[in-house]
Amino acid sequence: MNAPQLYQRYRDHLCVCPSIGLRLDISRMTFADDFFSQMAEPMAKAYEAMDQLEAGAIANPDEQRMVGHYWLRDADRAPSPEITQQIKDTLNRLTQFAHDVHEGRIKPPSSSAGGRFTELLVIGIGGSALGPQFVADALGDPASDRMRVHFFDNTDPDGIDRTLRVIGNRLPATLAVVISKSGGTPETRNGMLLAQAAYKAAGLDFAPHAVAVTGDGSKLDQVAASEGWLARFPMWDFVGGRTSETGPVGLIPAALQGLDVDAILAGAAACDQVTRQHDTPNNPAALLALMWYHATNARGEKDMVVLPYKDRLLLFSRYLQQLVMESLGKENDLDGNRVEQGIAVYGNKGSTDQHAYVQQLREGVNNFFATFIRVLSDGGSGSAAVTNQVEPNVTSGDYLDGFFQGSRSALYDNGRQSITITVDRVDARTIGVLIALFERAVGFYATLININAYHQPGVEAGKKAAAAVLEIQQQTLGALSPNAASAEDIANSIGRPDDAEAVHHILEHLAANGRAVAHGPDPRQRTYAQA
Repeated sequence: MNAPQLYQRYRDHLCVCPSIGLRLDISRMTFADDFFSQMAEPMAKAYEAMDQLEAGAIANPDEQRMVGHYWLRDADRAPSPEITQQIKDTLNRLTQFAHDVHEGRIKPPSSSAGGRFTELLVIGIGGSALGPQFVADALGDPASDRMRVHFFDNTDPDGIDRTLRVIGNRLPATLAVVISKSGGTPETRNGMLLAQAAYKAAGLDFAPHAVAVTGDGSKLDQVAASEGWLARFPMWDFVGGRTSETGPVGLIPAALQGLDVDAILAGAAACDQVTRQHDTPNNPAALLALMWYHATNARGEKDMVVLPYKDRLLLFSRYLQQLVMESLGKENDLDGNRVEQGIAVYGNKGSTDQHAYVQQLREGVNNFFATFIRVLSDGGSGSAAVTNQVEPNVTSGDYLDGFFQGSRSALYDNGRQSITITVDRVDARTIGVLIALFERAVGFYATLININAYHQPGVEAGKKAAAAVLEIQQQTLGALSPNAASAEDIANSIGRPDDAEAVHHILEHLAANGRAVAHGPDPRQRTYAQA
């Protein structure tokens, strides 16, 4: 296709959404002229399913749950007055809580803290960390944030220690927000326990520094109530972790950081309004879902590479990994057929990506489609035309935009497909727009391929497998003696001959941490004894 034809295709297919400051360009996807007419009936079913979901239908049949993350930014759409009031009351309560913290009405008990919480420690994993991390990084500014944000987002003791060292002597002024729907997620529980130990070691009581975001009556809820934590906020059954950023999970850390949560919600609500319409050429979420369907042959045959040309959107690809892959990566469809669906997501930022993997994207295996995110406003302090000039009449932002256009053209010229999302600027409203856009695109696509986007049986299977390993570890520790034995012998002694490899890996980890003694240089031949 020559340049004039490509420009005409761009004009024909550009989706312009002025009310949300967003444009979607699908012109460099190679769909046929009759693609949209062929997909009209499946898309009509996707619209109907989404309408029913928003009205309160059981959209997660495995767990017999409604799916209501759209109500979080427009509570009046909830299917009952009770849910509407719960959402409104919670929003009012969390914004007031953050305001009281900022004003020092809710303050740390220790006089050494200076009378105000200055640090925020968010303890969570998955959707309870990725969304808050993305938003904190995208919108935060060390010069103006009301609180400095830190995360425990794993059960890695070294990572936890590093974070605690960054907080350092500011621990007395640190407010900890523990986020877990069930209250039993091991990584979050471990983070909470190690945080409690750190506060205790510093001579501090954890409860006056702690906030819980959890399900009503969960293990965490019970602990927070019995210990008298500062506050408890709900995680509702109708909101999954990966779609919880516009609920208490995301809004409490954002509000405490001092971000404009009203603007985040307004952006998401405005995007919902645009993407709710049954008008595919003017519905960017519907177009995204259809492009995914086209690019992957509705089978996940190609990966999605997310390339935002803005430093503030660096973590967007990590956030989308969970939203897209946990939602769409399913073994069975809604009819019980084995389909092994999903779209792999990875990404970097422009123009960093051009010095990393664009070489392969352009000339290597053609197993992907790119999603560029372009931000028109350069941002930065002062006038970009003056302060960011690197050559006469050329700013560093001009280079960034040039690199975006160059990468997109280089990929297209070699038969690589791409989508481009353009936004005016990165601010709180835009972040809300982007979150809502991809949430609804995931919902539409899930209907098109007939899978349940709102459960995660694979994650639960992984948790069960980890629990089984820890059970074997307890048995292995009990079997160790002063007399060294091989992993096979120890596995046999605990009645688990088929788990000899697991026992071997457990023993290697124990020995590396001084909890067992390993004899011999070759791990394949080692024997193990009590430490």
